[in-house]
Amino acid sequence: MSPTNQQVVKHAFLRGMYEDGYFPDHVVDKGRAVLLRLCERIEAERPPDLTALYALTEAATEEFNALEAEFEAAGSGIETVAREVIAEDFRFVASAYGFADADAEELVAARDW
Repeated sequence: MSPTNQQVVKHAFLRGMYEDGYFPDHVVDKGRAVLLRLCERIEAERPPDLTALYALTEAATEEFNALEAEFEAAGSGIETVAREVIAEDFRFVASAYGFADADAEELVAARDW
């Protein structure tokens, strides 16, 4: 299942990372897939409130945590630029699904990066 939200369909996830040669595209692709799965879960589960949304974003954040080793193995890492780009896309997703009031830090609270 692919997301149907038109804002999401048109959004270039992790653009800042794709534009920076420091981040290997094949690993960034996996991060993009994490965000798309998050969108799919939001559409399927329709979280009724922020608490339910945060549970979904926590799971997606844990997936990004697991990608850190792949970034490192490719000579990269989830550092300042990546942290900001990833967090910005989590905020975008929350807003696209009607949670504009979501706390940016809470969306990625489980991060190790």
